Amino acid sequence: KILEYIKDMRTVGIINEDRKIGIVEIAAPMGVIVGILPTTNPTSTAIYKSIIAVKSRNAIVFSPHPAASKCTTEAIRLMHDAAVEAGAPINIISGITTPSMEATNELMKHKDVALIIATGGPGMVKAAYSSGKPALGVGAGNSPAYIEKTANVEKAVKDIIASKTFDNGTICASEQSVIVEECNRDQVIAEFKKHNCYFMTEDETKKVCQVLFKNGHAMNAKFVGRAPQVIADAAGISIPEGTKIL
Repeated sequence: KILEYIKDMRTVGIINEDRKIGIVEIAAPMGVIVGILPTTNPTSTAIYKSIIAVKSRNAIVFSPHPAASKCTTEAIRLMHDAAVEAGAPINIISGITTPSMEATNELMKHKDVALIIATGGPGMVKAAYSSGKPALGVGAGNSPAYIEKTANVEKAVKDIIASKTFDNGTICASEQSVIVEECNRDQVIAEFKKHNCYFMTEDETKKVCQVLFKNGHAMNAKFVGRAPQVIADAAGISIPEGTKIL
């Protein structure tokens, strides 16, 4: 939906004019942008940042996460080739092919870089803010969803499931908890169950938490982005076939 949202947006030249108070807003390209990409959403974020960079007439150079470099490099190639085919200059979209922390730091501090757009863990975002360049950072997410009493429960639950199941919930914007009202509690639970979401018992929850978290809080990377069945099997609990979310 991003393209639909921004395709008619003015991003260069006069973007707003208020004749009444005599103010004209003029936007200009920044130049070369650095895009820092995380391991949790390595392709969709590359596509998104490519679109907004080119839409505002900037070049972008990506620093992929080492753990997801192959799929990110492929996403960068696809976006570059599509842009060039549409008339953009060669190398308008590019990226580091052998990613490392040293390479990322070197890239962020390069004299030709005008702006950094960083998506990643708190350490990486802090490094971007400390580089001496203008930076936009997006760090930890894990957002809750609130289903208010006047909400369309069927649509709300459908949207939450779509978001949470995309890439098995690895994206930081995936809903991690749902808050409901007493008056729609039963309806929300029934709607989740209707769409193959499994409500664990307290004992099952403890078993799953023992698998997912080291020392009670640190996430076990082995189970990030894994299907519910994989997690359930590792925890030794039985769930229905086709379960979408635990």
